[in-house]
Amino acid sequence: MTSVSASRRRILSLWLPRLPIDRIKRKLSSTSATPDDGKPNVVVIKEGNAWLIHSLDDVAARYGLSHALPLANARAICPDLVVHEADTAADAKTLEDIADWCDRFTPLVALDPPHGLALDITGCAHLFGGEAMLMKLLCDALTARGFTVSAAIASNAICARTLNHHVHGRIVPEGEEAALVSPLPVAALGAGEAITLGLRRAGLKTIGDVASRGRHEISARFGSAFTRILAQALGEGDAPISPRKAPPDYIVEKRFAEPVATDTVIAASLSSLAAMLVAAMAQQGKGARRLEAYFFRTDGVVRMIAVDTGRPVTETRVIDRLFRERLDALSDPLDPGFGFDLIRLCASRSEIVVQEQRDLDAHVHDNDELAALIDRIAARIGGKRVVVHLPEDTHIPERAALPVPAQQHLAAALHADWPARVESEPPLRPLRLFDRPEEIQVVAQVPDGPPARFVWRRAAHAVVRAEGPERIAMEWWRPEGQGLTRDYFRIEDEHGLRFWLYRDGLYDREIDPKTGEPVQPAWYMHGLFA
Repeated sequence: MTSVSASRRRILSLWLPRLPIDRIKRKLSSTSATPDDGKPNVVVIKEGNAWLIHSLDDVAARYGLSHALPLANARAICPDLVVHEADTAADAKTLEDIADWCDRFTPLVALDPPHGLALDITGCAHLFGGEAMLMKLLCDALTARGFTVSAAIASNAICARTLNHHVHGRIVPEGEEAALVSPLPVAALGAGEAITLGLRRAGLKTIGDVASRGRHEISARFGSAFTRILAQALGEGDAPISPRKAPPDYIVEKRFAEPVATDTVIAASLSSLAAMLVAAMAQQGKGARRLEAYFFRTDGVVRMIAVDTGRPVTETRVIDRLFRERLDALSDPLDPGFGFDLIRLCASRSEIVVQEQRDLDAHVHDNDELAALIDRIAARIGGKRVVVHLPEDTHIPERAALPVPAQQHLAAALHADWPARVESEPPLRPLRLFDRPEEIQVVAQVPDGPPARFVWRRAAHAVVRAEGPERIAMEWWRPEGQGLTRDYFRIEDEHGLRFWLYRDGLYDREIDPKTGEPVQPAWYMHGLFA
C-alpha cells in the first residue's frame, strides 16, 4: 500500500443519529408486526434509577421531545408515546454490518462510536464519479434502507465529523476547513459536556471564538487533548483513522450492472478474479497465503469466505479448487438473495515465492502434493482440524508431541528430529496414547512391584509379563505445580495384548498437595502397544 500524505487525505464521515430507533423500526417492518408511524417512538436507556430517552424518531421530535429527556417527562408531554428499550449490543452489530457494506466503496473503514463511521476515500472517489457522487450514492442507499444519515468530507476525520453533526452533505475543499468550521457551536467538537460548559461560561460560543484565543491559554484551561482536537477540526493537523480490518496486500473486484445469482456465473467470476490476482502478485514474485472472497448482496448483506494455504499459491486453478471445496463444505450455503452486485477477491496475506529445483528432486514434488492435499482438506473441514505433531523437549508422555496446524508447520514437521527407535528392541512408547489416562483396579506388590492382575473397562486381565518400572517425575516448574511421581510398566496379558500403565504416586513417600496426607497411589491405563 502506498502511503498518502496528510495534505492529500480525504475522509468521508458518516453519522447515523437515530440508529437505535431506525434499527427497531426496520426489524418491526421485516416481521409480522408493523410500527405505528403515526405515533411518536422513542428508545429509552436506564441511567442510575431513571429511564432517559436514548433515541427518538421524527414524530417524537415534532412533539418537542429530545435526547436525554426523562421518560416520565416525555409521557407527560406525549401520553401515546411508544417506548422501546435500548439494546446497545444490537446497535453495535448493526453499525458493524453497515461498515461491512461500506467496504464496497473503500477497504479503509473505521468505526466512530456510538453511531458513526469514517471512510478513507483517498484516491478512490473518481471510481464513483467524484466525491459528491460517492457521498450521494452512499447516503441514498442508507436512506432507502431506513436509516437517517448525515455525511461530510474533509481532509481529516475530526473536521469531517465536526461538520456532519450539524451540516449534511458538506464537502470541504483543502485549505477551507477553518472557514467552514468556525461558525459552528463549540458542542460540535464533541469534547464532552464539562469542556463545552466551561467554554460557554467563558463566552466562547463558537469554534471560531475558541480559535481566536491563544492556544497556550486553551491548553492551560482545557488540556492539550482538547487543543489537538481543535487544531484538527480547523484543518491544522492530521487525524488518521484506524480501519477495522488491515488493508489486504492485493485486491481485485468485479462489479455487475445486473446482480448475479447463479452458481455458474459466481464461479466464473471468481475464476477470472483469481487470474487477475495471480497476475498482480506475479509481477512482484509473490504468492497468496490467505485468500478472502467477499460477496456483496444488493440488500446490503455481505458474506466473506476465506481459505488458507500452507505454501504461497501462484496458480489460478489451485485457487479455483480451494474455493470450490470451501463453498461445497459451507454449513450455511451462500445465499445470493436478489443477487450479488459486487464480488471481491483479496490476498490478505502474501509471501515471496521461493524457487526450488523441481526437475531432479522427487521430494519437492511429494511435498507439493502433500501441501496441496492439506490445503484441500483444510478448506473443507477447517485448518485447525488438520494437524501435524512436533517433538517437545520434555519427558512427560502426554506433552512429548505438540499438535499444530499442518498448513503453517508442515515444513517443520517434515524436518522434525524424533527420538530414534533402537533396532531389535520393543518400542518404549505405545502406538496409541490416550488423551486422558483411565483409572484401573490393580493387584500389585507393595511398594514398587509390578501388577499381577488388573481390571480395565470391567474386563479382568492376568499379567504374564511385565517390564519396568520407568520412573518419571513431574516438572515442578510448570504453573500447575508439582505432580506425583509416576512408575510406568509395559504389561502383557494372557491373551498377548500389551498395555502401558502406571502407578501415580509413591507409597508413603509423597504428600498429597491437597490434603497434606501421605498419598495412596492410584493406577491408570495410559496407552496400548498393539
